[in-house]
Amino acid sequence: PITKSAKKALRRDKRKAQINKPIRSKLRAAIKKMRQNPTKKNLKSAYSSLDRAAKKKIIHKNKASRLKSRLSKLLSASK
Repeated sequence: PITKSAKKALRRDKRKAQINKPIRSKLRAAIKKMRQNPTKKNLKSAYSSLDRAAKKKIIHKNKASRLKSRLSKLLSASK
């Protein structure tokens, strides 16, 4: 970064990345767990993580909705 604003943006982005990383990793873990073992409990956990990430704008709300739909379809197919 050369300009003052670019340096400031880099600092801001680093801070945000630190905050978002644990939320994103919990989200990925919950989805992976649900895909490996589709149960109601795992589905609830995945839904919760997806909603939290969408609320904090880490992922888009439509992406969260799409993933929730696919995970619920996976649960019904496993029964």
